[in-house]
Amino acid sequence: MDLFDALSISASGMFAQRVRMNTVASNLANYESFEPDGTPFRKLVPLFVARQNPKDPSEVYVEVEEIRRIEAYRLVYDPEHPLADEEGYVTLPDIQPVKEMVDMITAVRTYEANLKAFTLTKEIYERTMEAWK
Repeated sequence: MDLFDALSISASGMFAQRVRMNTVASNLANYESFEPDGTPFRKLVPLFVARQNPKDPSEVYVEVEEIRRIEAYRLVYDPEHPLADEEGYVTLPDIQPVKEMVDMITAVRTYEANLKAFTLTKEIYERTMEAWK
């Protein structure tokens, strides 16, 4: 593995975690939101896939394969709500703010770890180039 491959692996991890942070932020922003047609917002979940480099199986990159919309809802009794059913229940997105915040913290920490690996690899490259001068 060369230094540029190591930089690419770290960059792929940072990209994936940025996508994860964006989906969590969207979920939190739409905690009790509805689509224009009145259906509840569907929670977003990124699906990551590990891809090996065919030339060097020791190199594994992470890719965002897709962002799924989860069909999970919760019922809340609120007969005054304009979208309540005949029994007074409103169907809301199944988004748990505490779980979303844990996912956000995990994504931030993972992003920071990839950034640290990227920075250290870059420093190694720079010091190597300085030594050859």
